Amino acid sequence: MEATNVKEEARRLVDKLPENSTWDDLMHEIYVRQAVEEGLADSRAGRTTDVQTLRSRFGLSK
Repeated sequence: MEATNVKEEARRLVDKLPENSTWDDLMHEIYVRQAVEEGLADSRAGRTTDVQTLRSRFGLSK
């Protein structure tokens, strides 16, 4: 997400919340959005590890 769009995206998040939302609800939505954005950026930059490699590393079965 571009920095210039943060205010617009924040407004969209607020508008989607139910009328009886709390500050904690808003903070949770912001946290989730930020985590998703960071994950997408990591994926685009190739900073991910495939599941098969992780399973092998930790000795987990398929």
